[in-house]
Amino acid sequence: MTENNLIGYVPKKTIIHQLSGFTKLFCFLLLSIIGMVSYDTRFLLCLAVFSVLIFRIARISYSEISFVLKFIAFFSILNLLTVYLFAPEYGVAIYGTRHVIFDGIGRYTLTQEQFFYEFNLLIKYFVTIPPGLIFILTTNPSELASSIHRIGGSYKIAYAFSLALRYIPDIQEDFRTISKAQQARGNELSGKASLMKRVRGNLTIAIPLIFSSLERIEMISSAMELRRFGKKKGRTWLSAKPLQRNDYLALFLVVLFCSIGILLVILNDGRFYNPFH
Repeated sequence: MTENNLIGYVPKKTIIHQLSGFTKLFCFLLLSIIGMVSYDTRFLLCLAVFSVLIFRIARISYSEISFVLKFIAFFSILNLLTVYLFAPEYGVAIYGTRHVIFDGIGRYTLTQEQFFYEFNLLIKYFVTIPPGLIFILTTNPSELASSIHRIGGSYKIAYAFSLALRYIPDIQEDFRTISKAQQARGNELSGKASLMKRVRGNLTIAIPLIFSSLERIEMISSAMELRRFGKKKGRTWLSAKPLQRNDYLALFLVVLFCSIGILLVILNDGRFYNPFH
């Protein structure tokens, strides 16, 4: 059984894959912005359902992103706990009321307002994370570069993003190769070893991995200099896609969602929907 890459472009025949890189980038940015700005729970739930739906349409399997999802889930939960740890009464300050669920120790009393606020934060992860993963997993890195350049970004920065995405699977493959070489020498790094031994063993892999990465970066830089990369103010893109009917439909839907979000901000007299009044 082949091992999956950490994260990267996975070519498939779906409607999402066939969209232009410009469309996916623009939709991802708009959904992320409106998802972070709005705290209207009703709107966020609709956005979350929409994000999960297009995630399913893209046919991205759990095995392809299991490590990344676990990583994101860990830091998402850590963020929610940290918010409560440092500001347990922040929800009370936002919504202007205080309904205690149960008394804690000192200032750490759980209120309905704080719980509701952190529930909104949780929904935001479901709004913003799926479009980000969809964009990365369904967009060819070369088309990503052309998309960034198309919305006004520097083509040098666009090319840097493209190379970074192409390089992630290579780094993971180098890590696996070095890890297997270490295990062949008797340094156990699998699940059979203790956690501390695996941590120390993986840290020893970092040094040869850094040197191999620096060598590859130097080779790429030399190749780009030989081809006079960056000498012109602009460039053309081989993999750029023209906008099709599905692209315009996707842009229309996302712009519609953003318009509804802005309208709700106006109707709510602010970003927060307050069910306690």
